[in-house]
Amino acid sequence: MSAGAHTIAVIGAGKIGELVLSGLLRSGWPVDRLRATARRPGRAEELAARYGVRVVDNLTAVHEAEVLAVSVKPQDAAALLDEIGPNVPAGKLLVSLCAGLPSGFFSRRLPEGIPVVRVMTNTPALVDQAMTAISAGAYATGEHLALAEEMFKPLGVTIRVPESQQDAVTALSGSGPAYFYLLVEAMTDAGILLGLPRQVAHDLIVQTAIGSAVMLRDSGEHPVKLREAVTSPAGTTISAIRELENHGVRAALLAALEAARDRARELATQAD
Repeated sequence: MSAGAHTIAVIGAGKIGELVLSGLLRSGWPVDRLRATARRPGRAEELAARYGVRVVDNLTAVHEAEVLAVSVKPQDAAALLDEIGPNVPAGKLLVSLCAGLPSGFFSRRLPEGIPVVRVMTNTPALVDQAMTAISAGAYATGEHLALAEEMFKPLGVTIRVPESQQDAVTALSGSGPAYFYLLVEAMTDAGILLGLPRQVAHDLIVQTAIGSAVMLRDSGEHPVKLREAVTSPAGTTISAIRELENHGVRAALLAALEAARDRARELATQAD
């Protein structure tokens, strides 16, 4: 059965859930094959008006959809599963977008045999440039992974990883856009310090970031080689890189990513 023949319910359509909804609609997924749930009535009305999607309660979503895309906050997942878990019949697929929560968290609260696929995507889904990592959880087969991939391919690039790597994925690409935005913010301030107007600095940095990312993606070259191509002996770039190394930027990034991974693990513990 093609994925488009399935009805998908986005349960807890907050920021990430809305990304999934909008991406599916942009890809041509039939609106009558989509459902959404929201905690607040105002949010439900907003989603219905913006996308034309049918907004229902959680139990109705479980009844009407073959795929349950759960995108609530990790700390709210246990209460949600207390509500819907006993009512999930055989034949459903649960796709989790809850950061930090392993598939076992869901399997323990669902009837035996319900397949779970764990997914981590990121906010560039808004411009169809997401990085989405997909992992097979309990009872999930290759067919279930393929369905999840079809759901998320319209949002950007998908990759399959073992579930044991998902906390690292969360730290690297799930939170990754924020690191780049912080870098752009800092570089913009530096440009202003050097005498550039804010908008000029912003435009220079953004296009440089886009061009550098495309070169990394398309050239196949190692980042060290690309960096060395910009770094002339006794030039401006090596002077800047020396200062970055003196200030421990590389070590700070390593520590930051470890902290993000550890926080993902803490979320799972707290949710239980």
